[in-house]
Amino acid sequence: MKKNIIISSLLLIVLLISSCSDVLDRPELNDMNDDTYWRNETDLRLFANGFYINYFVGYNNTWGVAYAPLRGYYFSDDFSNTNVQSNFESSAPSSRGSTSETPDMLIQYAGPNWNFAWVRKSNLFIDRIENVAKSQISSEAYNHWLGVARFFKGFEYHRLVRVFGDVPYYETLFDSSDLDKMYIDRTPRGEVMDRVYDDLMFAFQNVRLNDGDNVLNRYVVAGFISRIMLFEGTWQKYHHNDQARAKKYLELAVAAGDFVINSGNYSISSDFRSLFGSQDLKGNPEILMYRHYDAAQGVTHHVASYSNGYESQSPSANLSLAKSFLCVDGQPYKLSSVENADSLNIKNMIRTRDPRFEATFQDVPKVQAATLLYASKFIDRTGPTFWNSGNIPPMYGSNSNTNDAPVMRYSEVLLNWIEAKAELATLGGSSVTQLDIDISINQIRNRPLDSEAIAKGVQKTAPMSLAALPDDPDRDPDVSPLIWEIRRERRMEFVFEYSRLLDIKRWKKINYMSATQYPDNLLGLWINVKEELPSLLVSEKVGLLKVKKADGTVVTYDGTNDDEMVGFYMIENGTDRQAFDDRVYLAPVGTAQIDQYKDKGFTLTQTPGWN
Repeated sequence: MKKNIIISSLLLIVLLISSCSDVLDRPELNDMNDDTYWRNETDLRLFANGFYINYFVGYNNTWGVAYAPLRGYYFSDDFSNTNVQSNFESSAPSSRGSTSETPDMLIQYAGPNWNFAWVRKSNLFIDRIENVAKSQISSEAYNHWLGVARFFKGFEYHRLVRVFGDVPYYETLFDSSDLDKMYIDRTPRGEVMDRVYDDLMFAFQNVRLNDGDNVLNRYVVAGFISRIMLFEGTWQKYHHNDQARAKKYLELAVAAGDFVINSGNYSISSDFRSLFGSQDLKGNPEILMYRHYDAAQGVTHHVASYSNGYESQSPSANLSLAKSFLCVDGQPYKLSSVENADSLNIKNMIRTRDPRFEATFQDVPKVQAATLLYASKFIDRTGPTFWNSGNIPPMYGSNSNTNDAPVMRYSEVLLNWIEAKAELATLGGSSVTQLDIDISINQIRNRPLDSEAIAKGVQKTAPMSLAALPDDPDRDPDVSPLIWEIRRERRMEFVFEYSRLLDIKRWKKINYMSATQYPDNLLGLWINVKEELPSLLVSEKVGLLKVKKADGTVVTYDGTNDDEMVGFYMIENGTDRQAFDDRVYLAPVGTAQIDQYKDKGFTLTQTPGWN
C-alpha cells in the first residue's frame, strides 16, 4: 500500500522539475534547494521514485496507452486491422521534440520521442549524489543510489538509441545558457551504448540486492540488463556486423541472466493467465517487479477493459501469429503428428497448440476483433463472462481496472538469457547445451495449467530437445533451427507485450511487416461462418465478407452462398501498407529541431535515409 501511494503521487516530482517552451532547452531542475534536499536516503528515494512512471509503466494509468500492452504495443507483423494497414513514416516530421516528463511513445518505433528531459533528470540525480549527498550518507548508500541513477540514465539512452540510432550524449549536467554543451550533434550509436554498458555494469555491481518491497534492486536491474544488452548485442551483429561489440553486450546479457537464475529466488510456478489478470501479484515467484493498482488510491488502468470481449480490438492477432504457435508435441504444425494439427480453426487450435494460445485468446471468433481472433490475455477468467450482460463491473470496464501489471518477469529473463547464449555461440562462444534449454525454455513450457485450460483439453507442450530440433519448413534460411525456435518462444510468450516490433527490428527482419511478402498478415483463422458466426451473414456484409480456401480461391459473400463461406477469414477490406525500405528501422528527427540548431549556429544531423 505504501508503495502504491508513492507511485500514485509521483506527479508532484514531475511538476516540480519540468516545463519549458524551447523543445531543446532542458527543464530547470534546481527547485529542490541543495541546502535542504539531497541530505539523506529518504530524499534520494523520493527523487528516484519519480523515474518509476517512465520506466516501470505496467498497464499505464487511467486512459494512458504509452508502453502499455495491447493498447500501446500493436504495431508489428503479429497484428492487423481492417482496411489499409498502418503505414510507416514516409517523410521526416515537421517537429519531433518534447521536454515533457509524461511518458510518451512513438508507436511505430516502440520508444520515446526526441526528448532529453529524462537524461537531464538522471544527470541531475548523479550530480547531486556525487556533490551533495555523498558527504551525508554511507559509502554503501552512495554506491547504491549512484547505481540507481546510472541505471535510469542507461535505460533512457538505450530507449533513445533504439528509436533514433545516433543521439547527442550529455555526459554531465550543464547550465542551459551553455549553448556549446546543449547543441551538440549526434554521438555515434556505438559510443553511446558503450557508455550505457558502463552505467549498467556499475548498477549491476552496486545496486542493493534488496531495498524494500517491489522497488528497484539488483535483480530487477539484472532483468532489464538482459533485455537491453540482448537488444543491442543482436543489433550490432545483424545491422553493423560489429562482432566485438555484439559479443561484449551479449556476454553481459548472459551474466545478468546467470545472476537472476542462480539466485534461486524465482521460478515458473503459476499459470500464464494469472500473470496478467491477478488483482495482486505480490509473492508470485515469476515476478521480479510489478505495478500494483488500487481503486481506493485512484490508481487504475483500462487495459483489461479492452480484453473483456466487448470492447473492440483493432488491430488484432492475424493468421501469421497464430500459425507460429507450436503444437503440443513441440513441432510446428506442418511437421506435427498431433491429430488435426493442420486444422486451423479456433476450436482445434485451442486443443492442439501450446497452452499460451488458449490463455491468450478467446475460444470463439469475435466480431469485435478485426481478424475475429480476440485476445483476453490481460484480464482474469471471470472478466470476459460479463461481456453481454450489460452490467460490466468497474474492474473490467472503462478506465477503472485494477488487475496488476507484470513489469519484469522471470520468463523474460530466461528467454533473453537463452537467446544471448545462442547468439554468442555464433560468435565463437560455447554451444548451447541441453541443460541450458531445460533451465529456460523447458521450464517455461512446464508452466502449470489452470482448471479452465485443463477442462478444454489443453496440454503442456513437449520439452525441447537439442538432439531433435524441429526444422520448420517456414524457417528463414539465414537463421539456424535453434535460434528460429528461440525466436518462436518469444513470439508465443510476449503477444501484445513490448517486444515483437523491437525483436524484428533488431533481427533485421522488418520485411515481416509486408503483407505482400507475407499474405497471412491479412488473414484470420479458418472459419465456417454459417456455423461459427452466423451474425456475419447479413445484407450489410454482401461484397465485404470474404474467405480464402486452402487452394487460394477467394469466395465473396453474395447473400445467397452461406454454405460456401468456409475458409480463412479475410480481413474486411484488408490491404497491405505502403511499400517501405530499411530507413524505417530508425526514426527521423523533426525539421524544426534541425532548424533550431541551425538558428543557434550549430548542426543537428538527420537520421540516415531521411534527408
